[in-house]
Amino acid sequence: METTDDAVLGGRLKLLQPANGHRAGHDAILLAAAAPKGTLALDLGAGVGTAGLALLSRRAATHVTLVEVDHALSELSAQNAARNGLANAVRILRGDITQDLPLQIDAYDLVVMNPPFNDGMTLQASPNASRAHAHVADPATLERWISRATRHCASGGCLTIIHRPDATLPILKSLDGRFGAIEILPVFSKPSTAAIRLIVRAIKGRKTPTQMLPGITLNDSNGRPSAIAEKILRDGASLSEG
Repeated sequence: METTDDAVLGGRLKLLQPANGHRAGHDAILLAAAAPKGTLALDLGAGVGTAGLALLSRRAATHVTLVEVDHALSELSAQNAARNGLANAVRILRGDITQDLPLQIDAYDLVVMNPPFNDGMTLQASPNASRAHAHVADPATLERWISRATRHCASGGCLTIIHRPDATLPILKSLDGRFGAIEILPVFSKPSTAAIRLIVRAIKGRKTPTQMLPGITLNDSNGRPSAIAEKILRDGASLSEG
């Protein structure tokens, strides 16, 4: 596989990624920035490890398990952990989250996920198999992913998801009865535009009502990165710090 050597978090995290196919973007860094601090973290659909490694780089977790079904991406995540000096804090698990996985039950105090979100019924899938698998969902995708998170998240642990805004109702439906204290944070590309992403945090076993938090805007009206985007994407700040 042809790869590129990229840097995120202002160069503090170096990533080998496929030159073609599924590549990490802002979503993975925003996901990691939105997650609270924990000890044991589980990154479902980890790709090349961006979100999980960003958690470690920011000292938001002490150990991360990266779960990825694609063999090539899983191999790159292992290389990325090693080249960033994080190999001792990372477990690499190649597997399909819709199948039984050799993971402890009720064990992780932090679970992060960036599920596939493009509707395969209405959007033509990428001809690149890796990109298509990472991006295309079916109507049951969210339920399967949240069910997996529920199984392995500890009581009182936090699930953090990044998705498209049109997934709000399916996410809330899948969380119902499993997670509470839900916080919804919209992400905007520019001021006075519709949200492009939705970040959802929820606590397993809680029943506290849902809150809609103030959103974050990534760029100003001229397309220049906002101050909060610079803090999060380059300086490694958490969303609560931004």
